[in-house]
Amino acid sequence: MNPYFIGIIAMGLSWLVRQRFQSVMNTLSKQQLQKGFTGKEVAESMLHAYGINDVKVVSVGGMLTDHYNPANKTVNLSEAVYQQRNITAAAVAAHECGHAVQHATAYKFLKFRSSLVPVVSLTSKFSSWVLLAGIALIQTFPAVLLIGIAMLGAATLFSIITLPVEFDASKRALAWLDDSQLTNANEHEAASKGLRWAAMTYVVAALSSLGTLLYYLSIFMRNRN
Repeated sequence: MNPYFIGIIAMGLSWLVRQRFQSVMNTLSKQQLQKGFTGKEVAESMLHAYGINDVKVVSVGGMLTDHYNPANKTVNLSEAVYQQRNITAAAVAAHECGHAVQHATAYKFLKFRSSLVPVVSLTSKFSSWVLLAGIALIQTFPAVLLIGIAMLGAATLFSIITLPVEFDASKRALAWLDDSQLTNANEHEAASKGLRWAAMTYVVAALSSLGTLLYYLSIFMRNRN
């Protein structure tokens, strides 16, 4: 299949998956936890259960801004997750704590992804400009396009390495929610559904990045021939 169409398909899938993910999370946000824990309380309980005492749970502004920061050891929860007592809040909070557990146990894929952050942060700022310049100069200086492809390759590798990190964090989250009996059977299945769709957003992002990489690589290879 032409790499260009791979990119178009990936973009379409990305939009569809994100729409479905948001729909599922909106539905789950209306289902209150039977035990009434807030996202903050879920996170603190999970960290305590794993003996992690040097990580703080804090509230941050915005939507879908939830993340674990290994630099300052904080589980950052958006206001909707931090304060709410629904299934979405529980699932997201536990997932982010899954990353904290990965950090505490030196999970190899998390360490590898973290090592790529400085490189990707730098290349992501300039890769689009380098690729555009590479296309314009492909007949005279094809090496410019190759540099852009290498920069894009770093971002693609990062998105691929992100997959096992995210899947593992969700696995840890669901295992703890089950073991702690914080959620009942129906709530656990609903949380699992939400996290599966969250993981799918990372899958299509990786496919989109790979499709874009193949597209520019095909342009470079055609020029060589």
